[in-house]
Amino acid sequence: MSRRVRRRSEDANISFLDIICCGFGAIILLLVIVKPSQPTVLEESIIQDKGLVRALQERLFEIRGQVAYLETELNAKQQQLGKDQRRVAILRSEFDVLNSRQASVDDNGADDASQLEDLQIALQSLSREMQRLLKGRKKLNEYVAGVPVDSEYIIFIIDSSGSMKTSAWPKLVREVQSTLTIYPKVKGIQVMNNEGIYMFPQYRDRFMPDTPARRRDIIRKLNDWSAFSASTPVGGITRAIKQHFDKNKKISLYVMGDDYQGRSVARVVKAVAELNEANAQGETLVRIHGVGFPVLVNSATGPNSSATRYANLMRQLAEQNNGTFIGLNSNVR
Repeated sequence: MSRRVRRRSEDANISFLDIICCGFGAIILLLVIVKPSQPTVLEESIIQDKGLVRALQERLFEIRGQVAYLETELNAKQQQLGKDQRRVAILRSEFDVLNSRQASVDDNGADDASQLEDLQIALQSLSREMQRLLKGRKKLNEYVAGVPVDSEYIIFIIDSSGSMKTSAWPKLVREVQSTLTIYPKVKGIQVMNNEGIYMFPQYRDRFMPDTPARRRDIIRKLNDWSAFSASTPVGGITRAIKQHFDKNKKISLYVMGDDYQGRSVARVVKAVAELNEANAQGETLVRIHGVGFPVLVNSATGPNSSATRYANLMRQLAEQNNGTFIGLNSNVR
């Protein structure tokens, strides 16, 4: 009886092993039958699609860059056109003023031949400038009434002394506005008095951005701006050069005043020359322009000594620092 039970148990174990082996065999057979092929073609297709998308994206970026460049060129042309139109208007105004002054000299029979000659030279210069603009020609260094306007940054250095405040301030405000007009767009503006005191102290260490709102703020604050001044532009000029000079920036200083109370013109000219060095081509670090207001000029007695010193000082500084000095006439409104 026990043998018969043991034999049945052994038969059952063998049958179980057979089933297991058959199962494994069936799985192997299925794997052989449905063996997956290598997705080579699919992978290559994906790679090719990615390459095509990248090429199209690069082309899109290239087209966008060309569009941006063309838009920049168009804006530059439009700005240049507007600038030239404004300059023509300014030059025509200057031309009319000089014409009237020449007529006045002729009518009065003045014996000052040098004054008449200067007026004639100025008229010829303005005529050539207007003809050049109207013909649409351009120069690298542009001039308006003899003043180069190729700078990208401008600094106003204003005499805020009592004589200027009481006798020339409205005219000074107009001159600042006119100067801003011949620079339709610059990269930076700064305003200080001739002692180096900033109109906007928060910008003392950098240029203010040029925006229409900023220009309006300058004129609005200039109307009632009051800062201590000792009637000498030396402090403002030296601070402007030391604080704001950058070899990568084209900077012009516009010094506006009526007199110079210092004793030595030569000493100031030498000190500025040492600070505002010129390179081998004669180009200085910054341009220095001067505007003289005839506050202390009397038609009967002529200019006093401090007004004469100021004119002499600014004429020499402008000449040696690639700028221009303009002495305003008391009749110019």
